[in-house]
Amino acid sequence: MRALRPTTKLGRITCWLGGLCLLLWIANASGSKLEGWAIFTTLVFLPFAAIVIFRWIYRPLLWRLRNRLFVTYLFIGVMPILLLLLMGALAGSLFGGQFATYVAISDLHSELQHLQAANDALAAQLFPLESSGKLNEQIVEEFTRASDERFPGRTVTVSRNEKGFVLSTEGALLPSRPAQVPDFISGDFTGFVVDQDALHLRTIKLSGEGSRRIALISDIPITPNLLLPTAERLGSVTLLPTDRRGDIQLARKPVNAGQVPPRSHWFDLTLHFGTLFDVVDWQTGEKQPHGVIYVSTRPSMLYATLFATLGDKALAFRDFLLIIAIFFGVIELAALYIGIRLSRSMTASVGDLYLATEHVNRGDLSHRIQLRGRDQMAALGESFNSMTESLAKLIGEQKEKQRLENELSIAYEVQELLFPHKVTDLPTLEVHGVCVPARTVSGDYYDFIPLGTDRLVLAVGDISGKGISAALLMATVHAFVRAYSLEPEMVLMPAPLAYQAQSQGDPRMYYRGDGSSESQLAPAMLMTTLNYQLYRSTPAAKYATMFLGCYDAKARILTYCNAGHLPPIILRATGEVFRLDINGTVVGLFDGVTYDESTVVMQPGDIFVAYSDGVSEPENEFGEFGEERLIELILEHRHKPLPRITEIITGAVADWIGSAEQPDDVTIVLARCTPAFAARA
Repeated sequence: MRALRPTTKLGRITCWLGGLCLLLWIANASGSKLEGWAIFTTLVFLPFAAIVIFRWIYRPLLWRLRNRLFVTYLFIGVMPILLLLLMGALAGSLFGGQFATYVAISDLHSELQHLQAANDALAAQLFPLESSGKLNEQIVEEFTRASDERFPGRTVTVSRNEKGFVLSTEGALLPSRPAQVPDFISGDFTGFVVDQDALHLRTIKLSGEGSRRIALISDIPITPNLLLPTAERLGSVTLLPTDRRGDIQLARKPVNAGQVPPRSHWFDLTLHFGTLFDVVDWQTGEKQPHGVIYVSTRPSMLYATLFATLGDKALAFRDFLLIIAIFFGVIELAALYIGIRLSRSMTASVGDLYLATEHVNRGDLSHRIQLRGRDQMAALGESFNSMTESLAKLIGEQKEKQRLENELSIAYEVQELLFPHKVTDLPTLEVHGVCVPARTVSGDYYDFIPLGTDRLVLAVGDISGKGISAALLMATVHAFVRAYSLEPEMVLMPAPLAYQAQSQGDPRMYYRGDGSSESQLAPAMLMTTLNYQLYRSTPAAKYATMFLGCYDAKARILTYCNAGHLPPIILRATGEVFRLDINGTVVGLFDGVTYDESTVVMQPGDIFVAYSDGVSEPENEFGEFGEERLIELILEHRHKPLPRITEIITGAVADWIGSAEQPDDVTIVLARCTPAFAARA
């Protein structure tokens, strides 16, 4: 029962509708008069049931690739041929019908042109007699009789305003009064007209003006005899006049000639086609498609008509086309047979692949496909065997990669702890820094190290390289700077440097003074020792640029040493902008390097800006972000809080980079000198 239970929404809806139909028919059989609802529900149920049945048959039938390929060949190889044959049959039918009606209309137009030519020739003979006053009925009859052999049943009318006379040839009905020229005709006229519910070929030749105007009218009613030559070539030809709206009037007798002959071969089918042609209403002068011509014919008759000039040679064209059709049919059958054979060879290989994937799905990576042949399917099996062989290695590598990613995540968390997150501002200085790594971990470094209540060490650095190696060196620099700044008594000047300083009479130490609270940190000596340690503890290619500064809040003096770092910028409250000096080369690259230091006096409102090359060097199609753009941003927002200024700068750099990858770590450190009371507040 569970196997028969529908699992899709469509299946459940179909079951509900089927149950509802059954209940309604049962209730109707018991006399509840619910037949209308039962019929309506059944009509809704049947399409759903048809779709469900189709899916139920379609899915298991086309689950196998072999069946799918066979159906694909039918749709790709057979269906286009059938559609082309159907389109050719429809096009041939339309072309044949159109050609048949064209021949019929052309014959009528040819007859009309001959009637016009005869009428014009007769007018050329009679009109000079009218101008001399010699035109009478006997003369007209003599001239007409001479030209009536071509047009049996023609009626000739000579009309002088309201008067005139009518002459008719043998077989034509003589009208009771002469035909008059309608008011809508102002010149010569030739065309099909409908007069007294019958179709006519009529042509008019006018001469003179006013009361001396004379008209020569030739008329031939369209009869079966007139259509008989056309019918002998085509089959059955029927003409019907219509009313002004184009509707066929059954009261008007159709003109029919000929009949469709028996077919000459089994595909010589009957073609039926009709079309409209322009007819002038003789009473109103309206020219509309008021005539219908309907032709029933066969392809053999159209073929004979089309190639009538070739005679018996036309059969050669037919035989040639038949041979081509048979040849193409044989090629189509051969292609279908070859496609089925090829599909079987492919499906066997696909079956082997399917079984192999089942083994892999169960975790059996030792299964191998037996290779047959040297084609692409065999190469695919070989690739599958190679894949399963490599899959175990990839699983091991993935586990190793996951372990490394976990360790890298831990390294990021540890590095985040190295950056200062909570900084207590000095009475006359507020500071803020931010670092946006280009990768998971950063090689840039900054730190704020308070020394008591009135001094602060500002450190900014950029480690060479990126990634884990740069992050490890950054942690080393962080530890050295912290240790040398906070515990100077634990670190002595290296012996070679101390001997060199003593021999040169340089009394510098890490701190100036006697080590009391009034002593000051010497950034140059700290940088010298840092270079000494990094040179010996890091690879030869590793180095760092470094800026170390010690700010004295009481004197508002910044004592600094810059080891190859981008020169920090001082933005004075007065609008002056200047850069701090570089006091030496990078640290960790050369041995025995000593450094100098410089001082700068800060005034309330001054802003100190230190940054890495990840801020100034990012490029896009407009060039580098640049130091000038950085200065403009800070000057524009200098009165905002420092965290907001750093947020604006990092956002501007990110916008400048756009969708490209961030090329380097972005580090920015800001320090603003404030009045003592403002900082305490």
